[in-house]
Amino acid sequence: MLRADFDRNLKLLQDDLIELGNLVGQAITQAMDALKNRDLAASQRVVAEDDVIDQKRFELEDQCIDLIATQQPIAIDLRTLMAVLHISVELERVGDYAEGIAKVTLMMGDEPASKPLFDLPLLADKASDMLGRSLDALILRDAGAAEQVCEDDDQVDNLYKKVYRELLTDMTRDPKSIRRATYLLWVAHDLERIADRATNIAERVIFLVTGKLPGVNQS
Repeated sequence: MLRADFDRNLKLLQDDLIELGNLVGQAITQAMDALKNRDLAASQRVVAEDDVIDQKRFELEDQCIDLIATQQPIAIDLRTLMAVLHISVELERVGDYAEGIAKVTLMMGDEPASKPLFDLPLLADKASDMLGRSLDALILRDAGAAEQVCEDDDQVDNLYKKVYRELLTDMTRDPKSIRRATYLLWVAHDLERIADRATNIAERVIFLVTGKLPGVNQS
């Protein structure tokens, strides 16, 4: 394969990865909107469309493996392919978390939408923002922006702890709320994990650009 062809395939691979990221980001938004509005039909669509996310991840994996096997890339090219492999898995897992949120809504059923969601929408916004910025950092090969995503994970962790405490307090004050609060705790956990996956993606971007994984002793 000529160098120009290889570069073109790498570009197409990255474009497909960003498309996967966009699908996952949409799934998060749709799942949270469905939770807020108790839209069971929308939740069912999020669950069904997770199969598309899974399929795209496997297609990306196959493309990466084919390029590695046939071209035996080295240095930055190999790091790029390995980054795509790792990031596609992270995105597929984020899609699973969005699906999990949608399933929670289905379990809650026709419960009125007027009850508070505490800071869950804010938690979702922050996690989604981290995910989007990690992918932007990939496109721009911006290690500094990726490092900022990693640093912002502490904010999400603190907000998650706040939501957790609020939900436990709600359970204590009103035992009738335990079932609903438990469901929302599951949602909060999924959102916190989305932020963790965004951090993992950012760390892969740092590795791609610098050749070093954050927190790993290079000596």
